Amino acid sequence: MRFASLLAASAVACSVLGPSTAHAQQPRSAEAFALPDWSGAWQMIGPTVFDTATVEPKNGRAGDAGVRERPPYTPEYEAIYLKNIEAIRKGLFPDPITNCGVPHGMPRILNVPDAYEFAVTPQQVWILAENGPGIARIYTDGRQHPKPEDRWPTYTGDSVGHWEGDTLVFDTISTKGWTEKDEIVDRTGLVLSDQAHVVTRMRKVDAGTLEAQITVEDSKALTKPWTVTKRYRKLAAGTRVYDYACGENNRNPVTQSGQTLTLGTDGKPIDKVTK
Repeated sequence: MRFASLLAASAVACSVLGPSTAHAQQPRSAEAFALPDWSGAWQMIGPTVFDTATVEPKNGRAGDAGVRERPPYTPEYEAIYLKNIEAIRKGLFPDPITNCGVPHGMPRILNVPDAYEFAVTPQQVWILAENGPGIARIYTDGRQHPKPEDRWPTYTGDSVGHWEGDTLVFDTISTKGWTEKDEIVDRTGLVLSDQAHVVTRMRKVDAGTLEAQITVEDSKALTKPWTVTKRYRKLAAGTRVYDYACGENNRNPVTQSGQTLTLGTDGKPIDKVTK
């Protein structure tokens, strides 16, 4: 009875508050439709280059020197990106998550290589990424984003969403963006600003595939909306997802000059160390 009362209260709140930025229709209570089954463990299909449709060279990997993508950047952010690509070429581009100390942020949490799990409830959906401290909370209880004066930038931002059939549509704002130390989108040096606005449409394509269509708008960094599609395959039944900390076996220490190293099995750098 208590659970039913909470659902009823949420429905009343929805009618009073009205739709949020992402709401094309009112959220529905659990009694109105069956929540989709996203149980089990999942893994992203393909490399961690964010937009594989535009990557150069076509077989390039995030983190390889000279690899870039073609987002619709403003001149200011195109210059930042070229600077980052040059830093990667020199081995001096800092990835904030190298030491697993900070969240991946949005939309990078949708673009990491390890396993995912999803907790789907009537009030919230959680995206749980094994790689690093990655949790995205999406509120589906009818609430709106906080008022502008009540917002502050965080790595993963503020996400509110609703269901359109079996598709979760969620709207994310108030992320940190790039300040030369906070969040990146991938290791090609791709970055966004603190004005990024991300709308994601996530659905189960078939029994073994999830799809996320990610549209990014950014009044500082982009000249037009940028849409990227990521897919995730379901792992074998019974797959467990564990947390881990890079401090336990950190093979990527960062030098005082900002160079990220890779250690071999003997604990010594396999890179040419710059001063």
